[in-house]
Amino acid sequence: QVQFEESGGGLAQPGGSLRLACVPSRAIMDDHAIGWFRRAPGKEREVVSCITADGTHTYFSDSVKGRFAISRDIAKNTVTLHMNSLKLEDTATYYCGATRRPDAVCPQQWEIDSWGKGTLVTVSS
Repeated sequence: QVQFEESGGGLAQPGGSLRLACVPSRAIMDDHAIGWFRRAPGKEREVVSCITADGTHTYFSDSVKGRFAISRDIAKNTVTLHMNSLKLEDTATYYCGATRRPDAVCPQQWEIDSWGKGTLVTVSS
């Protein structure tokens, strides 16, 4: 069972930037699609961005498209979510997860056996 550790959250002003890091407990990136999810207060967890196992395809939800980017560093076993032009509605706890399902772009939430503690992003003026 792969565990995930998320970091990099904090307080940012609207229009600001943050960079979140996701580190799996073992090296899985060459055969797992990795996804970032978030849960805002009072809302269900939703997918934000994903990167495929071969790194050639990415996904962004409509709410973050054009503002967020995703990258991975296999040597460092890290997937980074680059958050720019932050909005108040980006306030949430951010989590990451993975799937080994062939040709997957994003993990489905039901595929993630164990969620990490997440990292809290607060966007406030």
